[in-house]
Amino acid sequence: MSSESSTRFSIGYAMPPKKLDSFIQPSFLDHAKSRGIDLIPIDTTTKPLIEQGPFDCVIHKIYDEEWKKQLIEFSSKNPNVPIIDHPNAIEKLHNRISMLHVVKGLKFGYHSEICCVPNQVVIEDSESRLSDPSVLLGLKFPVIAKPLAANASAKSHELSLVFDKDGLNGLKPPIVLQEFVNHGGVIFKVYVVGEYAQCVKRHSLPDISEEKLGTLRGRVPFSQISNQAYVIEEVEMPPMSFINDVANGLRLAMNLNLFNFDMIRDATAGNKYLVIDINYFPGYAKMPSYETVLTDFLLGILNKKPSEATSLELKECQESG
Repeated sequence: MSSESSTRFSIGYAMPPKKLDSFIQPSFLDHAKSRGIDLIPIDTTTKPLIEQGPFDCVIHKIYDEEWKKQLIEFSSKNPNVPIIDHPNAIEKLHNRISMLHVVKGLKFGYHSEICCVPNQVVIEDSESRLSDPSVLLGLKFPVIAKPLAANASAKSHELSLVFDKDGLNGLKPPIVLQEFVNHGGVIFKVYVVGEYAQCVKRHSLPDISEEKLGTLRGRVPFSQISNQAYVIEEVEMPPMSFINDVANGLRLAMNLNLFNFDMIRDATAGNKYLVIDINYFPGYAKMPSYETVLTDFLLGILNKKPSEATSLELKECQESG
């Protein structure tokens, strides 16, 4: 007798080839199938979405305008089919300033922990502005220089650590300058899947003492900075109740279900955490038991009544976006 569920759902998925290779793994396909979910690839090149299916749900990580139009058309003809997630909501994560705006609005009444973002400024126009000291608006060196766009392109990952004013020379706006905060060389990466959150530790940039900062000049790309100086296994994790509240607050504020955020703990204040980055549809295959977590989430969406799933459809975000 087959162990597969008698009630079956078809979920269409559309992703770039690199994402397909990492996310749609045989272990995930098999686990989902055993739970009653058939994952169906969507043809994004030769056939309109509206002519494919039928689908009970669509998940995607494609950003171009043509695909967005296809999603809106599909949703208008299939209003009860959830779309995970709405492109207007996803687009806010493609800008490193707008992505962190929501963090400032999060409120936690009973936690001793504090959640905030680093001091930062955006330089949107000419390189000449970088020679004006007032442009830093009080930022202290070192600062992290990041491209303003966070759109998964190779250029968006070109980050540098800038030690002094001379290190700003040659940077190409639009960029974000973010004040570096000593954080013990550890970053907390939180994967969010609907109401589920999982936190893992990763190596990060090493701390920089005032004494050492006095000997550093210019800037250095992240790729040239060693991040293996710390033993992170013994580093205390943030309280899980705090992690869950931050994750849930971000999920509701952004109207997104599939994302991760990077958070650091200020080395000078053990209860102060800073969200430094948010990414849509991250590499879930790196997350332990991702097959079960994603399948549980999808079943939860599929088993909702249509009226309960409207927050996941395009209509709501068209009104607010």
